[in-house]
Order: sequence, then structure tokens, then C-alpha cells
Amino acid sequence: MTATAPERYTVVSADGHAGGDIADYRPYLAGRWHDEFDAWAAEYVNPYADLIAPIAYRSWDSDRRLAETEADGITAEVLFPNTVPPFFAEGNLVALPPTPEDYERRWAGVQAHNRWLADFCARTPGRRAGIVQVFANDIDDALAEVRWAAATFDPFGGILLPSIPPNSHLPPLWEDHYEPLWRLCAELDVPINIHGGSALPDYGEHEAARAMMLIEIPWFSHRSVWHLIFSGVLERYPTLRFAVTEQGVAWLPRGLQTLDWFYGRMTTANAAEANFFGAAAAKMTLTPTEYFARNFWIGASFLRPSEAPLCRDLGVGHVMWGADYPHSEGSYPYTTEALRVAFADYPEPDVRSMVESTAASFYGFDLDLLRPVGDRVGPLVNDVARPLPPGEWPTNTTCNAFDPTQILRAW
Repeated sequence: MTATAPERYTVVSADGHAGGDIADYRPYLAGRWHDEFDAWAAEYVNPYADLIAPIAYRSWDSDRRLAETEADGITAEVLFPNTVPPFFAEGNLVALPPTPEDYERRWAGVQAHNRWLADFCARTPGRRAGIVQVFANDIDDALAEVRWAAATFDPFGGILLPSIPPNSHLPPLWEDHYEPLWRLCAELDVPINIHGGSALPDYGEHEAARAMMLIEIPWFSHRSVWHLIFSGVLERYPTLRFAVTEQGVAWLPRGLQTLDWFYGRMTTANAAEANFFGAAAAKMTLTPTEYFARNFWIGASFLRPSEAPLCRDLGVGHVMWGADYPHSEGSYPYTTEALRVAFADYPEPDVRSMVESTAASFYGFDLDLLRPVGDRVGPLVNDVARPLPPGEWPTNTTCNAFDPTQILRAW
């Protein structure tokens, strides 16, 4: 009799990051940009220590990345931008949107990144879902890029929500300017991703300003949620799907309660909030919590121990665990240990939902294609079910999955 192989999880990480080394982008630029790119690249000083460290290859070396992620139990990845595209001052996720004067060359740079990413994903068919970046400056350009990406990537991770910092030269998300983008994403069923770090203003380089940036990163990412809800976008396009990624989950229970409270005041007859601020809320047919449950999924990267129990209340069918490889706060090389800390007291079907099937469904992975890989490299179901005592938590990592401190955010 042949022994049955032990069951494993086919882990689909809903949060990974990839990008080319600076020189890697040159072939993806039109020839008219090459001289300007060469001059820019020669003078650019990379501000990110991890992109000049010996481990920088993890962002762009496909074979080495695949070997490391498989060794850590991960079968497939959703890939957000990393590195610095041509003509950017800093990485994609935190970069300010281009000015009108800088738009043309910045757009050429982000298109080069998107095309590099398409080739990077194609090296591992069916195992990497690339997420492309668009700008809000020219919606026609953005629409063309969405159509190109939807026809190119398989699976297609969708787009990053365009970064709209407060008081920028771009219209806020509630303006009609974005209506064609919402319409196209609904028509093509393109996921829209809101990643931590997006929509940040220009803080400058003062040491205190840098500290404020770190503290306020979540808030500027979160605010897109209520902009989309109260602007009526989800009322007009009820099938739109948004992923809120690498922003924790502790802010959501209290945050949604707070939004519901505002909604209630804005729709209460004769209340001052209704008289002065309630016109938009009067057009909503659901509460903020109900919109969130219908239209939003949670990219729950390296879940903190204090946050993991909240997944039950938020709905395990809307939670997608992420390793955040190759970032230092990610779970590599302790993914199994991180899953044990987060999910040891969850039943197997719930864990499967959060680490494989929900992300596979949301991003369009073929689990039948992935399962043989998961059966070879995935974490053992029985291992994940064993609690990891705090005394055995890895100490040579800065991953938040092993941080016992509780953190609560109303927003």
C-alpha cells in the first residue's frame, strides 16, 4: 500500500514586491528616451538600502527568487512594484504623482516598469500576478494601459489605485475625472489595489518629517476607502473589487464603526450633520460596513499576533495573507512559523481560505495548476496547526508576525 502524502497548503502570497534593477529598464524605453535615461541613471543615487545590499537581486532575479520563495513554502505571488523606475526620485509606491511638466517622461518610466513586470511574470507561467501602475494625469493613457495589461498578464493582479495626495494638482477621487477608469475596471473586472504607502504628501527630508511619514503612512492609505464609499463610486459600480493591502487589520473594526456613525448622523432627519454634510450619504443605499463587506478584500500581510483573531469578525473569505517578500518586515525565511503564530487555532478550511483560495479567486490564479507545486513545497497542514510558543519565535527577524505588541488604530 502506498502511503498518502501529508497535506500541504498551496500558499498564494497576496503581497510580494518586484522590480528591475535600474539598468534593466532601459530596453523597455522607447529609443528617444535612451540618452536622457543614461544621463539620469548615471547621476541617480538610490536611497533604499535594500536595493543596494547583496540581497537586492530578490527584486529582479527570477530564478533565485523562485528558489527562495519555494524553499519558504510559497507557491504563487501577487507582485506589487518595488525598486525605482526610470525618471522617478523614489520607489513606485511612495512616489509623488508627476507634475504636468514631468508627466511625459515619468509615464514613459512607469510603462517601462509595467512591461518589465510582464516579462518577469511570464518567466513563471501562472505563478505571478503582476499589478501595474497608472497615473491620474491623463485618464486616456490610464485606460489604454489597463486594456494592455488585461490582455497581457495571466493572471492579472490589476492596477494600483492612482496616488492622489491631499492638495495635489490632481482631482480628488470623488471627481468625475475618474469615472472612465471605474467604468473600465468594472467592465473588465480588473482588481484595484490600495497598498500601504500610497497617496502620501511631500514630507520633505527633515528628520522629524520622516518620523511623521512613518506614523501617518497607514492613514493616507486608509482614507481612499471612505473617499470611494461616500463619493458614490461603489453605488454606481457595485461589482468593483478593491484590495486593501499591507495596512494591517486592527484599524478596520473601529474604523468601520466610526464610518457607520458618520453615515448615521448624515442620514438622520433634522440632524446638523444631515443638513450641512449629508447630501452624498443620502444617495447611499448601504452602510459603509456593508459596502466594505461587498467591495473590499484585505491583503493581510504578515499578520500580527494581535490582529489574527480579528479575521473571524472581518470574514475569513475576504482575508488574503501575504508574505511581503523580499522586504525585511516580511515573513521570509520563516513563513511556516508566521502562519503558525497567526493561524494555529483556526480550522483548516479557514486557513485554506486565507492563504490560498481567496487570493487565487480574487486575482485569477488557477489552483488546479498550482496544486502540484503546493503539494511539493507548501507548509504542512499539521505544522501550521501547531501553536508556536513565544519562546520559540525567531529572533533574527524584524517581521511584524513575531511582534507581540498590540496596536490599535481607529483609522
